[in-house]
Amino acid sequence: MGMIDFDSVWVILVMAVLLIVAVLNSVHQAEVIAHKTGEPFGTLVLAVAVTIIEVALIVSIMLAAGEGSELIARDSVFAAIMIVTNGVIGASIFFGGLKHNELRFRVEGTNSGLAVLIALATLTLVLPVVTTSSPGPTFTEGQLIFAGVSSLVLYFTYVFIQTVRHRGYFLPLDEDDRDDPHVHAEPPSNFKTAVSAVLLLVSLVAVVALAKALSPAIEHAISHAGAPRSVVGIVIAALVLLPEGVSAVRAAMAKRLQTSLNLALGSALASIGLTIPAVAIVSVFFHLPLSLGLDALGMTFLALTFLLASLTIAIGRTTVLQGVVHLVVFAAYLFMSLVP
Repeated sequence: MGMIDFDSVWVILVMAVLLIVAVLNSVHQAEVIAHKTGEPFGTLVLAVAVTIIEVALIVSIMLAAGEGSELIARDSVFAAIMIVTNGVIGASIFFGGLKHNELRFRVEGTNSGLAVLIALATLTLVLPVVTTSSPGPTFTEGQLIFAGVSSLVLYFTYVFIQTVRHRGYFLPLDEDDRDDPHVHAEPPSNFKTAVSAVLLLVSLVAVVALAKALSPAIEHAISHAGAPRSVVGIVIAALVLLPEGVSAVRAAMAKRLQTSLNLALGSALASIGLTIPAVAIVSVFFHLPLSLGLDALGMTFLALTFLLASLTIAIGRTTVLQGVVHLVVFAAYLFMSLVP
């Protein structure tokens, strides 16, 4: 028996190392593509790619019809919002502030992204709690379809504004680019960019596959500790979002906080804007139960997060203090998830 446990531990350790390698490679390939396409297109690459694969993971779990499958979409989306809005943004501001004292960014684009995120989160995660046409924190089929269509409209309008109509709102400040070798280096060739795109896709698939393979061990450890089942979703979401988190923190430390915020908010927006329509289609066509409404604790953290994010973005510059505030809220979210 001891030998079996020993072998299992080694398998888990090897998978964990492979996961870290896949995450680091994802970040590198995404940065190559981002340098070729320029901002803000580059920040969309990693966010959309990870989210599409994350949607596939959520849908596969839903179709497995296991216990608690009706909550997987809600837990994953909410965890993604908390991870990127408090964890990723908090870490980016904190480590960037430690290195550069004060970081600046464009309020116009960042505030627009936050406004869309607040609308998306409210329409999909809060409204089910207060609607009366169906019992519990759920939508009727018609309400679910409306929420899915609304999510797509808001997300693709944001992408249009970010990449076409008001692209300048999301570009890094010139003063932050002046001494950044990443910005002024020669762009990669078309062939190298194409190879990076293929390697990025392979790495992202590996990240999700390894995260899914590690989930039974994680779930066993969490149940052994007596933690709520929703913690499994948080851990998996954190693993899947690792490439975006690492890339955002590295950009902030290179004095490109605008790129960090574009990536973080874009990830959260894609997580809702693409996930909710996908799970709505699966729920309607396969007649699967779906519960999207947050509980009181979740809504409290959601409201606190959006209030703090609004204050952080208000003046267009940050210090270590804002980073610490977001990280403390993120730590509280993780702690209360373990001890609700």
